Amino acid sequence: MAVADHISAAVDTGKLRPGSRLPPERELAESYGVSYMTVRRAMKELRERGVVVSVHGKGTFIAEPSGD
Repeated sequence: MAVADHISAAVDTGKLRPGSRLPPERELAESYGVSYMTVRRAMKELRERGVVVSVHGKGTFIAEPSGD
């Protein structure tokens, strides 16, 4: 998925650092020019990959790198 791959690449290059808060999903949808549901699917994929963590009521953050 393009949105997930783009965010993941930004993490890999250091443009997004661990602990950084991502904008709300609706704002991401606007900035990427995609639907809200597309961003929801991308966030789900990124959570499954371990790239982001979501904290209810606080937002979605770039995950700390795992030690493996």
